[in-house]
Amino acid sequence: MSFINNIKEKARQNKKRIVLPESMDERVIEAAKIAASENLAEVILIAEEAPNIEGVTVVSPSKNPLTEEMINGLFELRKEKGMTIEEARELLLTDYMYYACMLVKLGYADGVVSGACHSTSDTLRPSLQIIKTNPGTKLVSSFFIMVVPNCEYGDNGTFVFSDCGLVQKPNAEELSAIAVSSAESYKKLIGKEPIVALLSHSSKGSAQHPDVDKVVEALNIVKAESPEIKIDGELQLDAAIIPEIGNSKAPESEVAGRANVLVFPDLDSGNIGYKLVERLAKAEAYGPLTQGIAAPINDLSRGCSVNDIVGVIAITAVQAME
Repeated sequence: MSFINNIKEKARQNKKRIVLPESMDERVIEAAKIAASENLAEVILIAEEAPNIEGVTVVSPSKNPLTEEMINGLFELRKEKGMTIEEARELLLTDYMYYACMLVKLGYADGVVSGACHSTSDTLRPSLQIIKTNPGTKLVSSFFIMVVPNCEYGDNGTFVFSDCGLVQKPNAEELSAIAVSSAESYKKLIGKEPIVALLSHSSKGSAQHPDVDKVVEALNIVKAESPEIKIDGELQLDAAIIPEIGNSKAPESEVAGRANVLVFPDLDSGNIGYKLVERLAKAEAYGPLTQGIAAPINDLSRGCSVNDIVGVIAITAVQAME
């Protein structure tokens, strides 16, 4: 069974309430129809006016009897930051991402999928203000699940790539947090052991540079704080995933040539990397998915397809089971 079919089957076993705030995007409307018809989630679409879609609950902020409770809830959450009750009302009636996050915060929904026509910052800002981070989380970051066709590397072509959508220039401590969260995400969603490579332009000292030092320091932090994780670095991409090259460049590594979780040293390389694989290798790219928020709030690439959105709805539903 393919990765996404396995995820969909899990989602059907324990249906969760997933909110789609971008009813203005036709791709989202179509994805809502498909997700409902495939029984992947209890889909909630936020819209003042929307077509009647079988199996989809349409919530109108101006008419929903829960809106007053949500306005008061948002005001209580943000009043110390200077928000007035009037500002809370205006925000919830005009910015549907805030409305979606309040549905989750108050227990009326389990997760949110947004970003088809909004930036990552517009998607994540309400999430961090309202739902906040998981207790003990050092850093909110993002990852993509990449499924590469006809690929023998990783887990038969399935990888986690991170961070490709959020943290611009992580320092060593932040890079270590991204690695730990990505390992956890791989285990939860793929169901197999994560094998984590910290990527670089250098393999085991082949180049000297402060950027390489950062990756090595991140490795040492993970080994000290999470010794159960199978992780190594610094590794060039080919040394990380191709067994023969891994054996040549890092012969003593238990990760080289076997990695299924690829941690990029910065957002530039991560974002470029996932888009190269998606476009040139025709890979399925699900994300950017977030890790570290207290409920599953997942972003989408603005270039996403309807099938991408359906896949992220199913992934979000599975994440909500934790």
